[in-house]
Amino acid sequence: MADFTSGFWNMYVMVFVALSILFCVFVLASNMTKRESGPVELHGHVWDETLTEYNNPLPNWWMYLFWITIVFSIVYLVIYPGFGNVNEGRGQVSQYQAEMQAADEKYGPIFAKYRNMELAAVAADPEANAMGERMFLTYCSQCHGSAAQGGKSFPNLTDDEWLWGGEPEAIKTTITEGRHGVMPPFGPALGGEGVKDVANYVRSLSGLAHDSLRAQRGKDMFVANCAVCHAEDGTGNTMLGAPNLTNKSWLYGSSEATIIETITKGRSNQMPVFGEFLGEDKVHLLTAYVMSLSKK
Repeated sequence: MADFTSGFWNMYVMVFVALSILFCVFVLASNMTKRESGPVELHGHVWDETLTEYNNPLPNWWMYLFWITIVFSIVYLVIYPGFGNVNEGRGQVSQYQAEMQAADEKYGPIFAKYRNMELAAVAADPEANAMGERMFLTYCSQCHGSAAQGGKSFPNLTDDEWLWGGEPEAIKTTITEGRHGVMPPFGPALGGEGVKDVANYVRSLSGLAHDSLRAQRGKDMFVANCAVCHAEDGTGNTMLGAPNLTNKSWLYGSSEATIIETITKGRSNQMPVFGEFLGEDKVHLLTAYVMSLSKK
């Protein structure tokens, strides 16, 4: 989102609008010709065999309407302001900045109260937890759910399974800097039958029903292709965000078809960055609240 709202896109839109207005002015100016005396010639265009078009200039009332529209658009862009806020006291940006400054002055001391407290102590504070819950419902519930139990491709934050680690600093880093997890596709390398063998071996790691012959064949392929991220015993790697495949926690589902799809096509998941948007004090409170959700 930050990339989309960068200065480049602002300039792109302003230049595009300005060129569009100039083009309209050029078209109108080039059509402001007086009607000459004598017979009116035809354009030479023919439709439906006999329908032709006279080469008459646009009526004056029509031209005036176009000019009024252009003048209105320029005035509107200045007032909106569509070409930047000339008057620093006007506009939505200035209004937003003023509101944020007022909010910081009012609520800043409340957030600062918990700034230097240990995360475990903040997580145990009822008032801090209530504040963290409101922030979670505002910024995080869209993906993780209002009960923080996640969904397909979104981690459950109420259990003791963590893709990137459940230590306080790891959780804070996740919220502050975001995460980008990538599972590469192995379909072309393993082939259809190889993918099925590995899928059955993966299911066997967590005690799910599986084809023992396929699982036996899939073990060597798992060690050769998957162990670098998930470890040879399938317990995962929190430094890489590689899931533990030996428990009952599945980010996309544990059915054979889903695991086959994951191995074949790979997966990509993005946790957005909240550090710059929320600020250190709010991230501190939100981290403590997320810690309080986990059974661990």
